[in-house]
Amino acid sequence: MQRAVLVGCGAMSKAWFEAVRTIGDVEIVGVVDLDTARAETRATEFGLASALIGNNLARVLAETSPDVLFDIVVPAARHATVAAGLEAGCHVLSEKPMAETLEEARDLVRRAQEAGRVHAVVQNRRYLAQIRRIRRLIESGAIGEVTSIHCDFFLAPHFGGFREEMPHVLFLDMAIHTFDAARFMAGAAATAVYAQEWEPANSWYSQGSSAAAIFEFADGAIFTYRGSWCADGLRTSWESAWRIVGSKGSVVWDGHDDIRAEAVTSGKDGLFSGVAAVGIPPLDASDRVGGHLGVMQDFIAATRGGPVPETIGTENIKSLAMVFGAIDSAESGRRIEITI
Repeated sequence: MQRAVLVGCGAMSKAWFEAVRTIGDVEIVGVVDLDTARAETRATEFGLASALIGNNLARVLAETSPDVLFDIVVPAARHATVAAGLEAGCHVLSEKPMAETLEEARDLVRRAQEAGRVHAVVQNRRYLAQIRRIRRLIESGAIGEVTSIHCDFFLAPHFGGFREEMPHVLFLDMAIHTFDAARFMAGAAATAVYAQEWEPANSWYSQGSSAAAIFEFADGAIFTYRGSWCADGLRTSWESAWRIVGSKGSVVWDGHDDIRAEAVTSGKDGLFSGVAAVGIPPLDASDRVGGHLGVMQDFIAATRGGPVPETIGTENIKSLAMVFGAIDSAESGRRIEITI
């Protein structure tokens, strides 16, 4: 039985508590939040009568000696929280983003390596069955080599709280899911980006609620992103709406359950080549699915000597670098080369 401390008891924490309960063989021995009443409420909700409740992470870590730290704090507290967990000898699973700056992310990668601990990030969207199936289709070669990926994200959520005040809110808080999915589906890392942010007249966000970006990938593919968090009407899915263009065909995904693909079947017959529908491969036993639960299962397995999680810090920083590259480009008005 592994011992765990969970820190950060906001709305997102419920999915984490539920995932821990589903996995089993992990005991939450400490629950931490700046608001101890909120921590007590969550502990009671999930029947954690013996868990130590507190608002001081260092003290709870010292008194409970956990194996694992589950980090669900606001982004501004991420670096200090992960650093404290690693220093206490914990493996750490964090909510995204991995860090508030690329420098902080690099520091956390270094700390995890020096501590010999697993530090992974909940990049739960890449654990969606639809994304796995699209990646499987691309790997099959049915649409040839990926030449471009395009996605639209248009929603208008009234979150309240820190999101409505944070700078670069769309890029930093949400777009990383899309960027990570694009990187996963393309099977390549981004090398450069040109981006722009703007604030529509109807926006209730402080800065960066609407944005567009063009990424260059290492294999020559282009990824375009268009998004807004203050676009009322005709909403897209939270997973975006996608078109993936290959050298022999295309895939479209509405972000829900509708995935369609067509591939070239013959040479030009007049103006266009002949095409036919392509079946989307099913999942198989090797596919990682399950959102928060899937990420957590891989993380826990890794802490017990299993394979390195897909969302380990050394990998997730590549997606975070896309975010900060886009932010740098939007601020400077220049094309930015992406490095980690």
